[in-house]
Amino acid sequence: MGDSHSWAAAPSAAERARSVLATAWSCAVTADGGREELVGAHTVAEDGRVHLDVPDDSALLAAAICAPRGEPSAVLEFADVSPVPVRNRIRARLWLAGWFAPEDDRLAFTATRVVLRQPSGAVVVGLDEFAAAAPDPLATAEARLLTHLADCHSDAVERLTRLVEADSLHGAVKVQPVAIDRHGLTLRIERARAHGDVRLPFHRPADDVGQLTERMHVLLGQAASASCPRALQRQRTDGDG
Repeated sequence: MGDSHSWAAAPSAAERARSVLATAWSCAVTADGGREELVGAHTVAEDGRVHLDVPDDSALLAAAICAPRGEPSAVLEFADVSPVPVRNRIRARLWLAGWFAPEDDRLAFTATRVVLRQPSGAVVVGLDEFAAAAPDPLATAEARLLTHLADCHSDAVERLTRLVEADSLHGAVKVQPVAIDRHGLTLRIERARAHGDVRLPFHRPADDVGQLTERMHVLLGQAASASCPRALQRQRTDGDG
């Protein structure tokens, strides 16, 4: 089982959904009984509408032309995958139900229902909230930031565990940074047979990478002032008894 934590200063569901949509490289489209996997084929408008570039012989194009305008006729699915190799790398899934309409040489998709599923559960995002929300300002840089932190600053990650409650570190064998946004950093705590996430909120939001650097320095300063780091337990190599 994962850990149960209150997520202070976290993005709203609408912001999270828009971040997933902005950073996903691929999507699965189900329409008219068929399913297609598209890679690098979608772009997103400011209001959250999705534009798809599809081949002329795509079944999606035929389904869009034949479907009654305005009636839900398709579902788009996007996955948010952690750039750092951890257990259960899919951090969230986003489903958009709605309808297609041909627009120039593309398909324009308008959502009539938005559902975001995270480890904490699924939530229906209001359409007005979804249209008005913006992706997290760090979303497009997150993969680079997280992999750099995990690959080059494992000592800093270890120091940050001083800010984690002892109960959450019980039995831990590995800690990795699994998510970062303008509001905070999330650590994935892995145990022999389970894992959980812990949120470390920033003292104020970071709107760009420069501000993020300062927020991380503050977190590390807080960690330096905390009690001695709790050594992670190592996996046993002689079996479980």
